[in-house]
Amino acid sequence: MRRFSLIFLVVLLGVFGVCVLGAEAKIVWKFGHLVNEEHMWHRTAVKFAELVKEKTNGEIEIVIYPNEQLGKEIEVLTMIQAGTADLTISGESMQNWAPKAALIAAPYAFKSIDHMVKAVNSDIGHEIRQEIIEKVGVIPLYYHIRAPRNLTSNKPVHKPEDVRGLRLRLPNVPLFVEAWKAVGASPQVMAFSEVFTALQQGVIDAQENPYDLIYNASLYEVQKYVNETEHVIGWVWVVLGKKQFESLPKNLQDAVLEAAREAQQYADLLFWQEIPTFKQKLIEKGMVINSDVDKEAFRKIMSEAVEKVLTPEQAALYKRIQELE
Repeated sequence: MRRFSLIFLVVLLGVFGVCVLGAEAKIVWKFGHLVNEEHMWHRTAVKFAELVKEKTNGEIEIVIYPNEQLGKEIEVLTMIQAGTADLTISGESMQNWAPKAALIAAPYAFKSIDHMVKAVNSDIGHEIRQEIIEKVGVIPLYYHIRAPRNLTSNKPVHKPEDVRGLRLRLPNVPLFVEAWKAVGASPQVMAFSEVFTALQQGVIDAQENPYDLIYNASLYEVQKYVNETEHVIGWVWVVLGKKQFESLPKNLQDAVLEAAREAQQYADLLFWQEIPTFKQKLIEKGMVINSDVDKEAFRKIMSEAVEKVLTPEQAALYKRIQELE
């Protein structure tokens, strides 16, 4: 009977993310995300896990599940809320709970990467972060700068008229959908993991993403052109469940936050070292970079469409971003 009770206790603790090793308990967190093992987001996650293990003396272990192994982004966020996962990488998708998160990647909200970074670290970023904590139930720990999103296709796109009727894959982000509808595209919402096959089978004609994700998803095998629309500059956060964080004693909370600060430095270093190389890698894989894009025409139509669908609260934040010097 004693042996049965001990086995039951170990299983029970395992369900709640705790392993028993001898007399010491170890917390095990599940970290699911969408990119592959080569991507800088995954490599930063590995670095973060190492830092957390080191700074907590092994009391917290993070197990990473790349390539949507735990589920799609929204699914993992829901799992975190339920306590069956603990961390993920997310951005504008969190607007499903926290409306201000829509501004993380609003089309043509930011003038440049420097402008975006300034916003993240200003009162604007703090305001978005606080709403995410309160309404999503996750704590943003560190962020990844995202390279500008560009449109890929099998025909060159120079102006808004060129995308009329284009079956374009988009993530489940309402602002993206409205912006692309406004220029005449036919948006198709689907998970990132489904994009390659959908392009290969002709279910969709085009998609849009930063250079690094285009390369890491091997989209050069099914798309010919990268059209430099640069329609979105934004960021994503690595988020941890609020309940999971608050269940820790103060010393472990401090250790996790310290690890996050160091992971931020590592993430920034990788971004500036590697992002410039992906454009050349795509050229080497046979993609054609189309820089002859009338971005101002796209900006005008998309910005007007975005402003029409923002709530008054979102619109005020959108204006503050644009006015930020």
